[in-house]
Amino acid sequence: MTAITAFKTTLLAELPALRAFGISLSGSHDKADDLVQETVMKAWASHGSFVEGTNLRAWLFTIMRNTYFSQYRKARREVQDVDGEAAARLVSVPGQHGHLDLDDFRAALDALAPDQREALILVGASGFSYEEAAEICGCAVGTIKSRVNRARTKLMQALSIDSLDEIGSGFGAWGTDRSSMASGV
Repeated sequence: MTAITAFKTTLLAELPALRAFGISLSGSHDKADDLVQETVMKAWASHGSFVEGTNLRAWLFTIMRNTYFSQYRKARREVQDVDGEAAARLVSVPGQHGHLDLDDFRAALDALAPDQREALILVGASGFSYEEAAEICGCAVGTIKSRVNRARTKLMQALSIDSLDEIGSGFGAWGTDRSSMASGV
Protein backbone atom coordinates (compact mmCIF):
# COMPACT_ATOMS: atom_id res chain seq x y z
CA MET A 1 0.00 0.00 0.00
CA THR A 2 1.36 3.46 -0.94
CA ALA A 3 1.75 6.27 1.56
CA ILE A 4 -1.08 8.32 0.02
CA THR A 5 -3.45 5.32 0.12
CA ALA A 6 -2.58 4.65 3.74
CA PHE A 7 -3.15 8.32 4.58
CA LYS A 8 -6.52 8.29 2.80
CA THR A 9 -7.64 5.10 4.58
CA THR A 10 -6.64 6.43 8.00
CA LEU A 11 -8.27 9.78 7.25
CA LEU A 12 -11.57 8.11 6.30
CA ALA A 13 -11.48 6.04 9.48
CA GLU A 14 -11.31 9.26 11.54
CA LEU A 15 -14.44 10.83 9.99
CA PRO A 16 -16.88 9.65 12.74
CA ALA A 17 -14.61 11.00 15.48
CA LEU A 18 -14.18 14.25 13.56
CA ARG A 19 -17.96 14.61 13.19
CA ALA A 20 -18.50 14.02 16.91
CA PHE A 21 -15.85 16.60 17.76
CA GLY A 22 -17.40 19.02 15.24
CA ILE A 23 -20.82 18.64 16.88
CA SER A 24 -19.31 19.27 20.30
CA LEU A 25 -17.64 22.44 19.02
CA SER A 26 -20.48 23.92 16.98
CA GLY A 27 -23.57 22.43 18.62
CA SER A 28 -25.12 21.80 15.22
CA HIS A 29 -25.05 18.77 12.91
CA ASP A 30 -25.00 20.95 9.79
CA LYS A 31 -22.16 23.13 11.04
CA ALA A 32 -20.30 20.02 12.18
CA ASP A 33 -20.56 18.52 8.69
CA ASP A 34 -19.18 21.76 7.24
CA LEU A 35 -16.33 21.69 9.75
CA VAL A 36 -15.52 18.05 8.90
CA GLN A 37 -15.49 18.88 5.20
CA GLU A 38 -13.25 21.92 5.74
CA THR A 39 -10.92 19.89 7.98
CA VAL A 40 -10.61 17.05 5.49
CA MET A 41 -9.95 19.51 2.65
CA LYS A 42 -7.20 21.25 4.65
CA ALA A 43 -5.69 17.95 5.79
CA TRP A 44 -5.68 16.59 2.27
CA ALA A 45 -4.13 19.77 0.88
CA SER A 46 -1.31 19.65 3.43
CA HIS A 47 -0.90 15.89 3.81
CA GLY A 48 2.75 16.32 2.89
CA SER A 49 3.37 18.13 6.18
CA PHE A 50 1.94 15.25 8.23
CA VAL A 51 4.71 13.17 9.79
CA GLU A 52 3.98 9.45 9.55
CA GLY A 53 4.04 7.66 12.84
CA THR A 54 2.56 10.64 14.72
CA ASN A 55 -1.03 10.92 15.92
CA LEU A 56 -3.24 11.65 12.89
CA ARG A 57 -6.35 12.10 15.06
CA ALA A 58 -4.65 14.81 17.14
CA TRP A 59 -3.45 16.52 13.96
CA LEU A 60 -6.97 16.46 12.45
CA PHE A 61 -8.57 17.67 15.69
CA THR A 62 -6.09 20.55 15.82
CA ILE A 63 -6.97 21.51 12.25
CA MET A 64 -10.68 21.37 13.09
CA ARG A 65 -10.33 23.36 16.30
CA ASN A 66 -8.27 26.06 14.57
CA THR A 67 -10.74 26.20 11.69
CA TYR A 68 -13.69 26.49 14.07
CA PHE A 69 -12.12 29.32 16.07
CA SER A 70 -11.08 31.16 12.92
CA GLN A 71 -14.65 30.97 11.61
CA TYR A 72 -16.00 32.01 15.02
CA ARG A 73 -13.77 35.10 15.16
CA LYS A 74 -14.70 36.01 11.60
CA ALA A 75 -18.44 35.59 12.31
CA ARG A 76 -18.19 37.84 15.38
CA ARG A 77 -16.93 40.70 13.20
CA GLU A 78 -19.60 40.25 10.54
CA VAL A 79 -22.90 42.10 10.71
CA GLN A 80 -26.11 40.37 9.66
CA ASP A 81 -27.66 42.79 7.18
CA VAL A 82 -30.22 40.92 5.14
CA ASP A 83 -32.27 43.92 4.03
CA GLY A 84 -29.37 46.38 3.78
CA GLU A 85 -30.43 48.65 6.65
CA ALA A 86 -27.05 48.58 8.39
CA ALA A 87 -25.25 49.32 5.13
CA ALA A 88 -27.59 52.24 4.45
CA ARG A 89 -26.67 53.78 7.82
CA LEU A 90 -22.95 53.70 7.05
CA VAL A 91 -21.92 57.07 5.70
CA SER A 92 -18.47 58.24 4.86
CA VAL A 93 -18.00 61.93 4.24
CA PRO A 94 -15.73 62.44 1.26
CA GLY A 95 -12.33 63.72 2.30
CA GLN A 96 -11.92 66.17 -0.56
CA HIS A 97 -14.56 68.55 0.84
CA GLY A 98 -12.41 69.13 3.91
CA HIS A 99 -9.42 70.00 1.73
CA LEU A 100 -11.50 72.40 -0.34
CA ASP A 101 -12.90 74.03 2.80
CA LEU A 102 -9.39 74.41 4.19
CA ASP A 103 -8.20 75.98 0.93
CA ASP A 104 -11.14 78.43 1.04
CA PHE A 105 -10.34 79.24 4.67
CA ARG A 106 -6.67 79.86 3.92
CA ALA A 107 -7.56 82.18 1.03
CA ALA A 108 -10.03 84.10 3.21
CA LEU A 109 -7.50 84.31 6.06
CA ASP A 110 -4.83 85.61 3.68
CA ALA A 111 -7.27 88.29 2.44
CA LEU A 112 -7.62 89.78 5.94
CA ALA A 113 -5.68 92.86 6.94
CA PRO A 114 -2.39 91.81 8.57
CA ASP A 115 -3.28 93.26 11.98
CA GLN A 116 -6.67 91.46 11.98
CA ARG A 117 -5.11 88.19 10.82
CA GLU A 118 -2.46 88.42 13.56
CA ALA A 119 -5.04 89.13 16.27
CA LEU A 120 -7.32 86.32 15.10
CA ILE A 121 -4.49 83.79 14.97
CA LEU A 122 -3.23 84.77 18.41
CA VAL A 123 -6.65 84.62 20.08
CA GLY A 124 -8.52 82.08 17.95
CA ALA A 125 -5.85 79.60 16.91
CA SER A 126 -3.06 79.97 19.44
CA GLY A 127 -5.37 80.24 22.42
CA PHE A 128 -3.95 83.43 23.92
CA SER A 129 -6.24 85.59 26.01
CA TYR A 130 -7.12 89.04 24.74
CA GLU A 131 -4.78 90.49 27.34
CA GLU A 132 -1.86 88.28 26.25
CA ALA A 133 -2.51 89.06 22.57
CA ALA A 134 -2.63 92.79 23.34
CA GLU A 135 0.71 92.55 25.10
CA ILE A 136 2.24 90.63 22.18
CA CYS A 137 0.91 93.14 19.62
CA GLY A 138 1.71 96.16 21.77
CA CYS A 139 -1.78 97.64 21.74
CA ALA A 140 -4.84 97.99 23.99
CA VAL A 141 -7.07 95.02 24.86
CA GLY A 142 -10.05 96.78 23.25
CA THR A 143 -8.09 97.08 20.01
CA ILE A 144 -7.43 93.32 19.97
CA LYS A 145 -11.10 92.59 20.66
CA SER A 146 -12.10 94.89 17.83
CA ARG A 147 -9.59 93.35 15.40
CA VAL A 148 -10.67 89.80 16.27
CA ASN A 149 -14.34 90.69 15.89
CA ARG A 150 -13.78 92.38 12.50
CA ALA A 151 -11.60 89.43 11.36
CA ARG A 152 -14.26 86.90 12.35
CA THR A 153 -16.97 88.90 10.61
CA LYS A 154 -14.92 89.20 7.40
CA LEU A 155 -14.03 85.48 7.47
CA MET A 156 -17.66 84.51 7.93
CA GLN A 157 -18.69 86.77 5.03
CA ALA A 158 -15.92 85.43 2.79
CA LEU A 159 -16.88 81.83 3.60
CA SER A 160 -20.65 82.52 3.38
CA ILE A 161 -21.21 81.49 7.00
CA ASP A 162 -24.24 82.99 8.70
CA SER A 163 -23.67 81.64 12.24
CA LEU A 164 -21.18 79.63 14.27
CA ASP A 165 -23.63 76.69 14.17
CA GLU A 166 -22.68 76.14 10.51
CA ILE A 167 -18.99 75.64 11.32
CA GLY A 168 -19.06 72.37 13.27
CA SER A 169 -17.90 71.17 16.65
CA GLY A 170 -14.88 72.63 18.34
CA PHE A 171 -14.99 76.05 16.68
CA GLY A 172 -17.43 77.79 18.99
CA ALA A 173 -14.67 78.57 21.51
CA TRP A 174 -13.02 81.39 19.51
CA GLY A 175 -11.63 84.01 21.79
CA THR A 176 -11.31 81.89 24.90
CA ASP A 177 -8.06 81.90 26.75
CA ARG A 178 -5.85 78.84 27.11
CA SER A 179 -6.86 78.10 30.69
CA SER A 180 -10.55 77.79 29.78
CA MET A 181 -9.68 75.73 26.70
CA ALA A 182 -7.61 73.32 28.77
CA SER A 183 -10.34 72.82 31.32
CA GLY A 184 -12.92 72.16 28.61
CA VAL A 185 -15.03 75.24 29.48
